[in-house]
Order: sequence, then structure tokens, then C-alpha cells
Amino acid sequence: MYVKDVVVNNQVGLHARPATFFTQKANEFKSTILVEREDRSVNAKSLLGLLSLGVLQGMEITIIGDGVDEVEAVNTLCKLVENDFKM
Repeated sequence: MYVKDVVVNNQVGLHARPATFFTQKANEFKSTILVEREDRSVNAKSLLGLLSLGVLQGMEITIIGDGVDEVEAVNTLCKLVENDFKM
């Protein structure tokens, strides 16, 4: 298991378009990937799950990977968030 925190600096937070980019990237990996905010945890490969977290600009999320490519998956998704979801 590999865990990393990242702050969402994107102006609109983790809403429709950024969340779509995030899930598309997450689905490229074999590992199970979760996104946590406060006490809620959702599947990073689920668009509705991500949207349900209500992540706004400036909020911190935790990305958790578990599987064969967990480190690469978590690091890639953190970079995506840090780069304002530009693929």
C-alpha cells in the first residue's frame, strides 16, 4: 500500500472535467486506487464517487494505491492534481 496527500489547487476543485481526467488516468493502472477526504473514501476510478466528495480548491485529499503499480499510480495522480489536471 502506498499513500500520499496532495492539495487541490485547481480553481474549480475536483468537479466534472478535472474529475473525468482523474478517473481516466486512474483507470490506466491495475492497482486499486482510493481517494480520501476527511472520513470518506471512494474508488478513484469512479467519476460519481469522486464528485460525491465535493472537493473544492485548497482542500487536501489522500490518494491510496494498493497493487502491482501502486507507487506509479499514486505519484502520477498526485502530479495530475498538482498540474491542475492538465494531461
